[in-house]
Amino acid sequence: MPRLKVLSGENVIKILESFNFAIISQRGSHVKLRRTIKKNNQTLTIPNHKELDKGTLRAIFNQASKYISESELMSHFYNE
Repeated sequence: MPRLKVLSGENVIKILESFNFAIISQRGSHVKLRRTIKKNNQTLTIPNHKELDKGTLRAIFNQASKYISESELMSHFYNE
């Protein structure tokens, strides 16, 4: 089974921006990203920490996979 990479909040935000998500707000260390597809808003909240816990990273991956196919996300979040 592939292992999760060690990623920071900034890394995850850059990954999601490559899928056309844009930062819409920030409250404390949490950054809210959104993209609109066919009048449907897709929103994700990412903690902007130096290193994200494995459980947090897995939860972000699961949430993002509702909007982006897992095959596209896999190489960004998991080692081969």
